[in-house]
Amino acid sequence: MEMKEIQDKIYEYLEQMKGKKKLKEKDVIKKIVGDFPELDKDVVKKALREMINVGKLMYSYGGGASSVEIPSEEYLREKGMI
Repeated sequence: MEMKEIQDKIYEYLEQMKGKKKLKEKDVIKKIVGDFPELDKDVVKKALREMINVGKLMYSYGGGASSVEIPSEEYLREKGMI
């Protein structure tokens, strides 16, 4: 599976979970590797990190824990990304 396909699966999963549950980075990796056992967790982690680096995803912090989520349009406007 190509990196773009992995990133699409990650984004799709985070979209499904948006507003339902805050997901930690390891939760996302575990879910994707569980659905696609042929993938190595390091490859999934790299795909996730690339998405965070370009602003497609972001870390958020609350209650002493970090989670990964899709940034809101307001956040993207504030950062000048759209």
